[in-house]
Amino acid sequence: MNLIFDWLFSQYQGVPTHFIVLEIIGVIFGFLSVWYSKRENILVYPTGIISTAIFVYILFQYGLLGDMMINAYYFSMSIYGWYVWTRKVDETHFIAITKTNKKEKIVSIFLFLATAVFVYAVYEFFNKWESWVSYVDILTTAIFFVGMWLMAKKKLENWVYWIVGDLISVPLYLYKGLAFTSLQYLLFTVIAIYGYKAWKKNLNKNPQTLLK
Repeated sequence: MNLIFDWLFSQYQGVPTHFIVLEIIGVIFGFLSVWYSKRENILVYPTGIISTAIFVYILFQYGLLGDMMINAYYFSMSIYGWYVWTRKVDETHFIAITKTNKKEKIVSIFLFLATAVFVYAVYEFFNKWESWVSYVDILTTAIFFVGMWLMAKKKLENWVYWIVGDLISVPLYLYKGLAFTSLQYLLFTVIAIYGYKAWKKNLNKNPQTLLK
């Protein structure tokens, strides 16, 4: 066990203390955001905004441009999602969880491909290629772009994208030396699985409260 902890914390040798503190804070609020999303709780958005703002700064410093941009995107989509989730279909009920229709599936594919091409162009323009890591970053960025868009629209399938992206991100962040963030994505994977089950159970049900 000591060997595991020694290896884990050795990843932070030479890293400024404020980076470590910010990462931990970002991880905590990121965890809360996913947990609230699972519960269909509107607090998913304020907690997510804090986490994503922190990670925009951290990821820029670590050169993960794709994930930096996706956190900036999360920030803006959190504002949009906050608006969508609080819309009422009548005096006492909010918008329900639904499945994606044919048009939304096509938009999801387009958004995935467009994001991948855009992030590739960014890496090329700034010459930030770091072997296979950069290509994996492009892939996860495209996956999470679609996942966040579907979550903001309260679509059940958003969890599928989160599960796939989270599983890929665990080894990616561990390799980059962001051990706490890697652990965060491992926990995200577990919560996303339960989130899918919880949302499926509440499919097409209009909630009366968003603070659960």
